[in-house]
Amino acid sequence: TMKNPVPQAASLLLEKLMLLVHIRPLPAGSGGETPPPAPGYYDTSCFKRGDLLEVPRTLFIHFGIYLGENRVAHLMPDILPSISGDRRQIQQVVTNKRLILGVLARTASIRVDTVEDFAYGGSILVNHMDRLFEDQVLGSEEAARRAEKLVGTTAYSLLWNNCEHFVTYCRYGAPVSFQTDKFCETVKMIIRDQRSVLASVLVGLASIVCLGVAPSTTLPTIFIPFFLWMAG
Repeated sequence: TMKNPVPQAASLLLEKLMLLVHIRPLPAGSGGETPPPAPGYYDTSCFKRGDLLEVPRTLFIHFGIYLGENRVAHLMPDILPSISGDRRQIQQVVTNKRLILGVLARTASIRVDTVEDFAYGGSILVNHMDRLFEDQVLGSEEAARRAEKLVGTTAYSLLWNNCEHFVTYCRYGAPVSFQTDKFCETVKMIIRDQRSVLASVLVGLASIVCLGVAPSTTLPTIFIPFFLWMAG
């Protein structure tokens, strides 16, 4: 039996879009990776140990826990820890190629980088998620210690174990990902809408076959959604 292509296509689209959580855009004509900003690019004097840092990117947000002294713990998809034990090489800034291979292999590392390497030129929001958890915020030192204990290689899942799950566990005690949940609901809604359009088209065509010719006013109602569904 053939599988329904709509959920498969939606799942593939989900994975492709969520790759953009971390992928860094390269300047036009550049064949290599964009260098991160120089040290001191960010004013870290307003950051406190245990703060949750957010960096908005193309479609999603990247998260980390500030450890103090210009260091951020964050979860990044990375293939290198699973194929090499060279710590110096692993500690280098994760390239797009390493990241994509890590997503495909479902491997990652919780690593410690400078604020510059973590943010990669993006703007930083501090503790912006606290408003969603109210009284669930753990102590700053507890959040930082949780992050430090988890540093190292880990499994990766776009849906169940990403950078947002990591930081929410550290700071709030519950690994959740609001942006993933929201995106999944959007995908489900698209799937439901396409199915309902197809169902209405089939019902309309069946009425034409059974009753002869449908009234002219109902023909646009039947065929316009059909063509929109095909185009989508």
